[in-house]
Amino acid sequence: MDMEIFFPGGKKVDALYKGFTVQTDQPENSGGHGTAPSPLDLFFVSLGTCAGFYVLQFCQDRGIATEGLKLQLFTEKKQDKKVVDLIKIEITLPPDFPPKYKKAVIKAAETCTVKKHLEDPPKIETVIFE
Repeated sequence: MDMEIFFPGGKKVDALYKGFTVQTDQPENSGGHGTAPSPLDLFFVSLGTCAGFYVLQFCQDRGIATEGLKLQLFTEKKQDKKVVDLIKIEITLPPDFPPKYKKAVIKAAETCTVKKHLEDPPKIETVIFE
């Protein structure tokens, strides 16, 4: 078993994964209490923190100071649907960031493993356990 999903009450759906309990809840306008991120929120968090890891590693590997480094993730929804059409990650570089590395740090962010799974998605199979 890779992950166990359980239901602690209300609209909460939690996961036990690698010894961590990852809590989710729905926002109040969806019948939840908003006590934890929604599963979709965690999807975006996964993408942003994954890109952040690769940017951080890029800087650390080159001895570039990371004070002032940050990433922001923005989403745009399709006008006629509730699904996201564009995910944009903006990197704010430290003041002393070497200009020669600007394109390379973008490339580093784009090597994010979560992003790679979106580009070549796995098949998802749902079955009944008997």
